[in-house]
Amino acid sequence: MDVGRIMNEKTACSQIIGSVIFGIGAALMEATEYDKLWGNPVVRTLADYHIPVHLDVPLIDVHFIGKPDPHISPIGAGGAEEIGITGVSAAIANAVFNATGKRLRDLPLTPDKLV
Repeated sequence: MDVGRIMNEKTACSQIIGSVIFGIGAALMEATEYDKLWGNPVVRTLADYHIPVHLDVPLIDVHFIGKPDPHISPIGAGGAEEIGITGVSAAIANAVFNATGKRLRDLPLTPDKLV
């Protein structure tokens, strides 16, 4: 990751891991279903909404370039926040395409969309 100077590597790494897991969830699991009659969300709590946790994903190894960027801030540090999500869904969609030959463009990428 190229996010400028790293001030705290442990927390920056945790931010990137969390955003990658967020991207995996968006690509494979998370969907909001609506009642067909009234249009209300069917899933109303996180107890009913499937989101990925650390046990659902493989080990994620994060590396930082660590080069200060003077255009971001005077000390060259940027924010790691959710920048790690940027390519995750596209990479998973490309992996599905390489495995099946079918291009899916609607998230989440569920097996029913392959038929």
